[in-house]
Amino acid sequence: MAGVIQTTVRRSMPASLLLRVRHRSPGLANGLVGGALAAGLGLAAFTVLVMLLWVSSPYPDSGPGGALHVAAALWLLAHGAELVRVDTLSGAPAPMGVPPLLLAVVPVWLLHRAARDTAEGGARDNAPLMPGRTAWAGVVLGYLAVAAPAALYAAGGALRPSWAWTALCVPLVALVAAGTGVWTAYGRPSGPLEQVLGAVLPRGARHLVLGPDGRPGVAARAAAAGATVLVAGGAVLLTVSLGWHFGETRRTFGRLTEGWSGWLAVLLLCVTLLPNAAVWAAAYALGPGFLLGAGVAVTPLGARAAPLLPPFPLMAAVPDPGAGTALHGTVVALPLTAGVVVGWFVGRGSVTGGGRFGVWTTGRTAGAAAFAAGLCGVLMALLAGLAGGPLGTAALARFGPVWWQVGLATAVWLGLTAAATALTVRAWRLRRSYRRGERRADRVVAPRRRPALPRPPQRERLPRGTWFKRKPGRSAPAPAPVAADEPYLLLDDDGDDDRAHGAPDDLRDLRDLRDGTDPFGLRPRPEPLGDLPTASPPAAPGDTEPRPPT
Repeated sequence: MAGVIQTTVRRSMPASLLLRVRHRSPGLANGLVGGALAAGLGLAAFTVLVMLLWVSSPYPDSGPGGALHVAAALWLLAHGAELVRVDTLSGAPAPMGVPPLLLAVVPVWLLHRAARDTAEGGARDNAPLMPGRTAWAGVVLGYLAVAAPAALYAAGGALRPSWAWTALCVPLVALVAAGTGVWTAYGRPSGPLEQVLGAVLPRGARHLVLGPDGRPGVAARAAAAGATVLVAGGAVLLTVSLGWHFGETRRTFGRLTEGWSGWLAVLLLCVTLLPNAAVWAAAYALGPGFLLGAGVAVTPLGARAAPLLPPFPLMAAVPDPGAGTALHGTVVALPLTAGVVVGWFVGRGSVTGGGRFGVWTTGRTAGAAAFAAGLCGVLMALLAGLAGGPLGTAALARFGPVWWQVGLATAVWLGLTAAATALTVRAWRLRRSYRRGERRADRVVAPRRRPALPRPPQRERLPRGTWFKRKPGRSAPAPAPVAADEPYLLLDDDGDDDRAHGAPDDLRDLRDLRDGTDPFGLRPRPEPLGDLPTASPPAAPGDTEPRPPT
């Protein structure tokens, strides 16, 4: 067998190819699986909730098939799709288009996580990310592949989805939520936002929305703070009104249902509608109010008598019909507070966050405050449009605030208050800086260029071999013990002193030759011990005379 030559050798995979296989970017299939899994988890969550309520109900109207149809319909309603009731008393189908905003968190969060995890691919820091378009398209297609059969299944129940709203809202939610997930996986780059802002806003206003470092600009932060104050203030107004009408709120539970299971179902419905009610209360404080049917407006100036509505706990917070009183007029403190918050953000940013414009002038500060108020109006108009919708036909065709009225009122209220507050905060901060002896920055009109700092000298790059060179002092093994009567040779360490003083190698060699030492750094043989016989040195070639011993 020793004479056999192996002609076929199994070739090993190169190390670079192994790394590419190990860290390869996942394909479109991972995105499809992630999107389908997100849709399946959302449907499962709604199904579990509906089935628990159906099982605990003492008087179920239908079997488990009806409960599953309701779960699929509620899942579509969470995306903003409008539902249609077909089993009405009049026989005419009635739309139901008030989506609970709290339910929308479930599909949006699942889509965001699915897209982010798909783009990352479960990879480590040194592995490449999945292409953004591939991850985005895969998650959206996988999600819609499950949403389409769910819509077809829900069409066979009592609550049927409106095909026009379903075809519009479900893909839109999937596209936006998956896009934000991919954007988060890539570290939230500012490039896509800059492209969108470049097509919408003029050049001088882009930095108000997106800062030079990729973070939200002064106006964007101020608008978000103003919308937060309005919605939070609306929640406070709702809580106060429910406490004021606590007796009516408690009685509505007994009118709607009996038993703890029914009370639990009504309570869960009220909790999911709390964000909607907070937006309604904020619209009431802004002035336009909200509608309780076609032509029935509820504003601080007065409220008209609403048509016969079913008792519901959140409806107990609606003011009584009649002209408004001074107590109703106190709600204007909410938009004034939101305007002060927006103006404080803009005024602080006009001094500390001016960017390339330096400290803003008074005109630019007032303009930025008005722009932030407009952005806040856009946000509130969007929330108002999502928080309302129809609950039937004829008198029940419109419920909730009118979106364009809410946006316009927000821009007017906050624009006036924010401009005055921003100028006041700007003057106060500049006055403080002047008292501390700093430069009067408000006198700067034209932006100054930053002085060109001298660039540091480039460091000489060391050769790669010296980085991984083994140091003898740390990695060299310790020398073995040597007997006292044994000849030995050791490396000379005297040459290190010359190297430390920067002497050239040639000079050191010449010095060694002049001093009589070996230029190769070897020490002479030590003196032999007395009990050993002395040896004569070897004779040189051509030398016939014997030499005396050393």
